Amino acid sequence: MILATMRTTRRPLSCALLAMGLLMLPRLVDAGTVIKPIPTQFIAALGDPGATSGTGAESWGLWPEDPGPRGVRLSGYEALKGGVAPAQWKFDGSDWWLEEHGLIMEQPEFPIPPGRYAVTGGREVTAVLTVHPKGEDGVQHWELDNGATLHDVTHLRCRSARYTPATSASSCSPAKAQMTAFPVAPGGPMPAVEGCHKQDYEVLIVIGMAVDD
Repeated sequence: MILATMRTTRRPLSCALLAMGLLMLPRLVDAGTVIKPIPTQFIAALGDPGATSGTGAESWGLWPEDPGPRGVRLSGYEALKGGVAPAQWKFDGSDWWLEEHGLIMEQPEFPIPPGRYAVTGGREVTAVLTVHPKGEDGVQHWELDNGATLHDVTHLRCRSARYTPATSASSCSPAKAQMTAFPVAPGGPMPAVEGCHKQDYEVLIVIGMAVDD
């Protein structure tokens, strides 16, 4: 996901570059838990922004690496007509993603694996997100420690949305997206696209995994 543009070179910075500076943030973990740093990952999450725990993590996804630099601009949509992006990820015309600058992104991996993730929104809060295994009913619970809310660990500049056909399979296409609707303001909703059902996802930056010391 592309975060910002440098004033001098006009080259975009990814969320991953920002996250490199987040490893020194205070850790809100207990004495028996340590954070094992990992290459920056990103979670696509759904839920009440004010919640500290909940269900529905079975619908969350994980990007093992920053999808922004691997994306394709809407103006370059023709590059995806063969079904494979230049970065070698597969494009699904019936289930595709956009980020805040109008880049078509690869899908995150579903479902998110159970585990304890050190997450941040790049503001004041770093917290441990526990994603529990699916129950027998298929529901996956999640919780944040130390009273952190989903909003606290959401990176507001990183916006993402999933687009699927609203009617027929051919009704939803990136060709119908309007580039004038981008970039999206931090925290704002992603633009609607004609013929598509849109689902906005919150983006959490993962800077490590919590493990028992």
